[in-house]
Amino acid sequence: MSAGDAFAGQTIETARRALTAQFTRAGVDSADLDARMLVGSVLGLDLTGLITAGARILNRDEAERLEGFARRRIAGEPVARIVGLKEFWGLPLRLSPATLVPRPDTETVVEAALEILRAGSRRNSPLRIADLGTGSGAILFALLSELPDAFGVGTDICVPALRTARANARQLGFVARAAFVACDYAAALSGPFDLIVSNPPYVRSAQIASLEAEVRDHDPHRALDGGFDGLDAYRRIVPQAARLLAPGGALVLEVGRGQSGEVQELLTAAGVTPTGLPKSDLAGIRRAVMGRVLPR
Repeated sequence: MSAGDAFAGQTIETARRALTAQFTRAGVDSADLDARMLVGSVLGLDLTGLITAGARILNRDEAERLEGFARRRIAGEPVARIVGLKEFWGLPLRLSPATLVPRPDTETVVEAALEILRAGSRRNSPLRIADLGTGSGAILFALLSELPDAFGVGTDICVPALRTARANARQLGFVARAAFVACDYAAALSGPFDLIVSNPPYVRSAQIASLEAEVRDHDPHRALDGGFDGLDAYRRIVPQAARLLAPGGALVLEVGRGQSGEVQELLTAAGVTPTGLPKSDLAGIRRAVMGRVLPR
């Protein structure tokens, strides 16, 4: 069977059903949703478009692309990697091999950041935000979408990741409100900032091999590996943030399971006062640690 023969001559709806069955036999989670997303990506159609155009016959190029996508998904590649796109906070974000796939857990950081900002004193000047290790820009753009007067700086040590973030800024209309700097977290920044956020690497080096295959085999290890105890990045970020935050400024960090207490201790040691309990994600994991530099 040549490339595309599995779906050649089929209608869109028949091909989608066949792909769902293929994924189900292969043990792919959410087989129907994945099939819809991959067929939609090949054809440039949303869910409504798939239904409306369900009787159309796939052409040879479309069938071949869908066959290629199917092979990649069955081999364990995440759908977001295959289509190069992931929605985060309602925003469509382009991905690249240099960036993590944004996950729903990280929206907890956005929620925590908005809460701590709203709990602070009112300001007359626009907010200045820094997102350290920005990757695709997910956290930064989510915050800019909620804070129309804010300006944000995204940093990353990986230049290809910054290129991806800049492309997302252009697509989302944030070019005038976002800048990007290649450096190790905040090493090249000068303050003051009103809010600093980060989702740094926090997986212990020894645990990388035991991660789910979709993460272990497809996300960049530099964005996962937090060192021996998973806390290497926080030891660099927290002192940098303490130096750069304005009086009353806030720091919000994503952390892994069981790390919130140790990260709060790092905040206290650097002169950043932990603010309330860490915010839990939908699974009940304490996911976002918050702190504030108190006015002197």
